[in-house]
Amino acid sequence: MKLEDIYHFFENPPPTYLCQELAVCYIMYILIPSESYGTELIQRLETEYPTYRLSDTVLYSAIKFLEDQKAITGYWKKLEGRGRPRRMYQVSPEWQFKAQDLARLWQQYISGRTS
Repeated sequence: MKLEDIYHFFENPPPTYLCQELAVCYIMYILIPSESYGTELIQRLETEYPTYRLSDTVLYSAIKFLEDQKAITGYWKKLEGRGRPRRMYQVSPEWQFKAQDLARLWQQYISGRTS
């Protein structure tokens, strides 16, 4: 290690991977305004929050948790220009208030990290 390496680390920090708790809050944040599918959730995170990453394993375990809680529902949808259908997810109507609370936790986490 050299002194320049330390400066380089802080100028270009490695991405932070979301844990399952953060992933749940992020998913709800994205799904409140519109439905989405797994790959899009990962891509949006990397686009909108470039210093964060979400692994497939954590994403789908968070989705399974939310489905088991009946917080989200999923259905298959054929998207134009795509060969196979995508599993789309949306917030369950009875979970709207809880979803907003979880989404707020995501927003607080992100704003606390970027300020």
